[in-house]
Amino acid sequence: MFDPLYSLSGFIVGALVGMTGIGGGALMTPLLILVFGVHPATAVGTDLLYAAATKTGGSMVHGYARSIDWRVVRRLASGSVPATVATLAALSHFNLNGEAAGSLITLVLSVALVLTAGVLVFGESIVAFYRARTETRPDGRTARDTLIVGAALGVLVSISSVGAGAIGVIALLLLYPHLPVAKIVGSDIAHAVPLTLIAGLGHWMMGSVDWEIIGSLLAGSLPGIFIGSYFAVRVPERALRLVLAATLFVVAGRIAFEHAGSAISVLTAFSHSAVP
Repeated sequence: MFDPLYSLSGFIVGALVGMTGIGGGALMTPLLILVFGVHPATAVGTDLLYAAATKTGGSMVHGYARSIDWRVVRRLASGSVPATVATLAALSHFNLNGEAAGSLITLVLSVALVLTAGVLVFGESIVAFYRARTETRPDGRTARDTLIVGAALGVLVSISSVGAGAIGVIALLLLYPHLPVAKIVGSDIAHAVPLTLIAGLGHWMMGSVDWEIIGSLLAGSLPGIFIGSYFAVRVPERALRLVLAATLFVVAGRIAFEHAGSAISVLTAFSHSAVP
């Protein structure tokens, strides 16, 4: 059933993504949890498949423009796909609709949101600092580090649906300083397609996806991305990124405040059960 409120949310998030390039998961997942009261596991699973659909369109555009470095995509996927499968296997032992899994997911989500907000504020400074002090990297080391980054993104995205956007782009800027920014962005989007699709299908098999919400979100987000992309050069990007970063810090704090106690209890219980 079509829900205009979800479509309006999709439109707003799509417009912001079009204007800033920020991954929708950092905005959509907290919105589903805090505003619509969707269970954290369902919010993550729903957002993953929603992201897979939107990023497929984006990767097609970048592919047509030849702004994808498939070597980078393969290296990232070599780490992210196994890590995603392993993370989904671990999550399958939890009742994803229960309080324990919800608390654990929101705790990881809070960390991912803080990292994303930090990247929005300090990303350019981090890249400049790193490049000024790093000599040319051997390709073998770069390939290994790219695989590690992919694995980290696989774990983070599978649990929280956040990380494949801003965090992935900054990591690639550090690893491939001589690659054009357009290819960095295109490669990150192309890699996000299999990552979010596999993770989303895994959540669907575990029963944590709401297809009606996905349909309503897409109905609003697709025109939102188009309009946001049109206004991207007409809005002060730096100011908008700072506002979004501040919003993510606040949202992360609220989510952590509401769920951290339960999550810590779950982690403590899990660690005790793991000790023989």
